[in-house]
Amino acid sequence: MTDNKESKKTSSVIRPPSSAHPGERLAKRIARAGLCSRREAEVWIANGRVNVNGKKVTVPALNVTEKDAVVVDGKLLQGKEPTRLWLYHKPVGLVTTHKDPDGRQTVFEHLPKNMPRVISVGRLDLNSEGLLLLTNDGDLARKLELPSTGWIRRYRVRVFGHITPAMMAEMKKGVVSGGVHYGSAEVSIDSVKGDNSWVTVALKEGKNREIRKIFEHFGCSVSRLLRISYGPFALGVLPKGELKEVTGKVLKSFIQIE
Repeated sequence: MTDNKESKKTSSVIRPPSSAHPGERLAKRIARAGLCSRREAEVWIANGRVNVNGKKVTVPALNVTEKDAVVVDGKLLQGKEPTRLWLYHKPVGLVTTHKDPDGRQTVFEHLPKNMPRVISVGRLDLNSEGLLLLTNDGDLARKLELPSTGWIRRYRVRVFGHITPAMMAEMKKGVVSGGVHYGSAEVSIDSVKGDNSWVTVALKEGKNREIRKIFEHFGCSVSRLLRISYGPFALGVLPKGELKEVTGKVLKSFIQIE
């Protein structure tokens, strides 16, 4: 008898996605709130961290509407906010994470106090600087990080070491270093002074410390790395540590927002 009651309770919560059940996937709702990506939200759900209408849910195949009370880690999820995107000029010395186990200062600690909770689109390591996209929509962040989106990321890089045409051709094909495959990176030399060169690097994906590791593979070292653009968005003259919000009109012209 208890099992039947429990079954009825569960069925009152779970709504398989179909035209008969309006709303959106639970994981997508959580991602849109800026807590994490949709993929991470699915893991949170499977781990029992999410309740819907007072009942624990462990299956991601669930549609919810604004009428449903979604609670994550004991905190009620607020109504869906409009998708927003900011350009941020990350300075050297900050890590792109919400909490750093080593106690280093984070990007998010340096944002204005009136900012909503945001997550980054990709990362820039401690010693890298330049354009970092921030959004309140975790699902959008994940989408823009994927190489399949086709957005090119451009960097100005100061390199110590001799760069040859053969090296640049190999980088364009993609290289394997330390057992990791790095995709195509187009490199153009801007200026050379002694053993130092300023180059522009363009790529469509961003594995951890990718540019540094690619040049190290060829016996060169990177002494400065500045991201100057991400897809259609450019750093321009935005001062270090400053933010600039992308207007809704511009955002919609570049990004399909459901």
